[in-house]
Amino acid sequence: MKLLRCVSLVLAVILSVFMGHGSWALFTPVDNFLIACGSSQNVTFFGQTYVPDSVQSSLALKGLGNSVVATSNSSIPLPICRSARIFSSTTSYKFDVEHEGRHWVRLHFYPLPSAGHNLTSATFTVVTENFVLLNNFTFKNYNGSYLFKEFAINVTSDNLALTFIPSNNSIAFVNAIEVVSIPDQLLPDQALALSPSAPFSGLSGLALETVYRLNMGGPLLTAQNDTLGRTWAKDEKYLHVNSSAVNVSVSPATIKYTASATSDTAPNWVYATAQTMGDSNVANLNFNITWVLPVDPNFTYFIRVHFCDIVSISLNSLVFNVYINANIALGSLDLSTLAGSLDVPYYRDFVSNSSGESDTLTISVGPDPNADVPNAILNGLEIMKISNEARSLDGISPVETLLVLPPKKRRTGIIVGSVVGASAALLLIALCYCCLVVRRSKTTHQGHPWLPLPLYGNSLTMTKMSTTSQKSGTASCISLASCNLGRLFGFQEIMEATNKFDESLLLGVGGFGRVYKGTLEDGTNVAVKRGNPRSEQGLAEFRTEIEMLSKLRHRHLVSLIGYCDERSEMVLVYEYMANGPLRSHLYGTDLPPLSWKQRLEICIGAARGLHYLHTGAAQSIIHRDVKTTNILLDENFVAKVADFGLSKAGPAIDQTHVSTAVKGSFGYLDPEYFRRQQLTEKSDVYSFGVVLMEVLCTRPALNPVLPREQVNIAEWAMTWQKKGMLDQIMDSNLVGKVNSASLKKFGETAEKCLAEHGVDRPSMGDVLWNLEYALQLEETSSALMEPEDNSTNHIPDIPLTPLEPFDNSVSMIEGVNSGTDDDAEDAATSAVFSQLTPDGEKLQEAQSAERSDVILYLSSPPTTGIATPGLAGFLKSSWWSTSSSHVIVLVASTETDLSLRYGPWTKEKVIVVPCKKKMLHSHFVFSDDFHFLFKCV
Repeated sequence: MKLLRCVSLVLAVILSVFMGHGSWALFTPVDNFLIACGSSQNVTFFGQTYVPDSVQSSLALKGLGNSVVATSNSSIPLPICRSARIFSSTTSYKFDVEHEGRHWVRLHFYPLPSAGHNLTSATFTVVTENFVLLNNFTFKNYNGSYLFKEFAINVTSDNLALTFIPSNNSIAFVNAIEVVSIPDQLLPDQALALSPSAPFSGLSGLALETVYRLNMGGPLLTAQNDTLGRTWAKDEKYLHVNSSAVNVSVSPATIKYTASATSDTAPNWVYATAQTMGDSNVANLNFNITWVLPVDPNFTYFIRVHFCDIVSISLNSLVFNVYINANIALGSLDLSTLAGSLDVPYYRDFVSNSSGESDTLTISVGPDPNADVPNAILNGLEIMKISNEARSLDGISPVETLLVLPPKKRRTGIIVGSVVGASAALLLIALCYCCLVVRRSKTTHQGHPWLPLPLYGNSLTMTKMSTTSQKSGTASCISLASCNLGRLFGFQEIMEATNKFDESLLLGVGGFGRVYKGTLEDGTNVAVKRGNPRSEQGLAEFRTEIEMLSKLRHRHLVSLIGYCDERSEMVLVYEYMANGPLRSHLYGTDLPPLSWKQRLEICIGAARGLHYLHTGAAQSIIHRDVKTTNILLDENFVAKVADFGLSKAGPAIDQTHVSTAVKGSFGYLDPEYFRRQQLTEKSDVYSFGVVLMEVLCTRPALNPVLPREQVNIAEWAMTWQKKGMLDQIMDSNLVGKVNSASLKKFGETAEKCLAEHGVDRPSMGDVLWNLEYALQLEETSSALMEPEDNSTNHIPDIPLTPLEPFDNSVSMIEGVNSGTDDDAEDAATSAVFSQLTPDGEKLQEAQSAERSDVILYLSSPPTTGIATPGLAGFLKSSWWSTSSSHVIVLVASTETDLSLRYGPWTKEKVIVVPCKKKMLHSHFVFSDDFHFLFKCV
């Protein structure tokens, strides 16, 4: 066998040497198994002959006694589907392999009618020795009557076993199997990974599953048209905008193959057709051609793009860009320069995840801005799923947990003895358990119903809670005071709360799983997030979310009520947010538009939640996935930050950042974090800046179908902001309804958040202060005149107690005309702040002060030391003169009411802080519910 293998390889090398460059030898697979399962005769399908599984000499079928054959008449249109092998227990096909390396493994499934078996309801798993190919597949959950699966498996021994595993009380079946050698050079070991851009190695040791293989602009190509028996589908249904592309074609005979791109790479019919924008109606509008392809978001994908310049009449006239998920994969691509000629095939390989915005991959081509002719082209596309860390292509369960080997034959006496012994042991365990339950039930607190965890409270301790099931009288949750993880639900409770996960209660779908509305026994509405067992995120995010939320309590963070980890289920239970994600109120639904004030209040609420994450816990927490779908709204439109599965503890005091792999959502990722893989709180600030622009413009963070300069909302909106024309791109529902001063402050805040470098971005505390300022400008707009120069410089005076500065050269007294325009703006700022205290509220009086110009009165003293930046922003106001020496007197009820870096406490609980320009930093922080004003003395 090995001698024959060596001879075959030598002959292949000799033939390749003697072939001229004008024509290339067709690949002849050493292993070529085409099996018609259950058939009694050969079957011809698309020019290939499939032989019965009972006569193939190089094939062994283990467990044949547990299988039956099903056949049907010729009324079934596909000949390959007229027979099937049905398995009632685990059964394997074992193929003798002559040439190690990559092999196509192709499986054909069609639930043909069979006496005594319902193949449509069959549920089964398919594995090799090392990889899971299908996991609990059933046609009941498949939208189609015929299923074809193609895998690329690296065989490293002299045999390949395909094992079919029926689920409990079910069967497995297969109609046809192909195991065919793949040319060694067809699939690489390394490709370029995107976001971040880096080599991705080790592909040869992973399994691949073909998800898409498309012939752009051309017809369907079957195995008869492909030297490797591949099928190439048409691409039109995946075009995002059909009018953005036109198909072109030339004679396949004109294609000039090379040593690096042969007919095995793709048929000449693929390279002889293409989608192009050269003659389309939108070419002059600088559109991209985009294909949107649904994928499983829990996997990484191998992507191959095929090109051949069949549209140019001269060299260097076609220059374009290629985008994958809006990330530039190839820039200024000039095919004729790379190939030295026209009509020469060229391809590139990449590795990418699905889009962060949805469960899709987007592939786009668009003209280079410096190209003479705005045109782009794509001839073919292949997308293959890459096996995950569990070596699975379907779920997160490894082969070892799915493949249960049949037990060895043993004497009947041993079997009977084992059964009796095991039964006795189980009975003893059951009796002990019942006694324990009875004993515990006697000490259970009666009449103490479970209550949701409070929104506010000590994050380090939790009240011990228990409850008694009204139905069974047994404990339905356990005390978790020691581990502080919230209520532990039984899976049966979850099933009842969600009506067995009724699809009519589905709220949304994410990377972790599906979210349902649920109702607990006491009538409390909750949101139930059920982890997807096929999600790679799975356990890690499940644990992270529990650990993070169990330690955090804040009005603007979604509260975790409890969890369930029973029966391998991963379920999280949250407070129910009646108005859903912020994004659904911005675009993509028929919900009424939000007012400008509502949008500001929502942004402020989200900023408060993020600020608390960054400063309110013992160690700062970085969310890492701030976006409009992770900001939820309750019945009163109060915003709460959600989804902490990607959250990470911030840097220690003596560190500037956390080094970690890049995670997050495309369009919201901090470019500095993306490049350097160094995470800081400023990464959340950047993402929040994208949210602000999304709130204003009501469009996605990324939209690859738009003209290139508009694809990324951050870049596009910043262009308009720097022109001072942000009002030109805001939501049309807001036109004429937004105070210009408020919009200006909002735009300035977003611009600072989106700074290229983290050091230039504000803290979330500063962002919060500026948004509160923008809201105050909006709320007081009825009392303000419209600024002539679209600024806040001419807000009219609001009566204030005169201020007597130490430096009389700088006047702040109402009505004084001296000073600059900046002084006027600062006075306006002061006027706004003078109104921040609710009407009628009694102010605390300062009991003593050593020496002061200004006293800050604080009302509504907080119950916690949660920090927000209200005072910090006030102190940063530019009207503090560089030549003046002011003193701030802060009045507080207790020492814990304020967190201050500077200033001694007096016994009267009054802080006296000397304030000069150079000292005005972000060290003065408040609870998020503080109101304050200043008064001159």
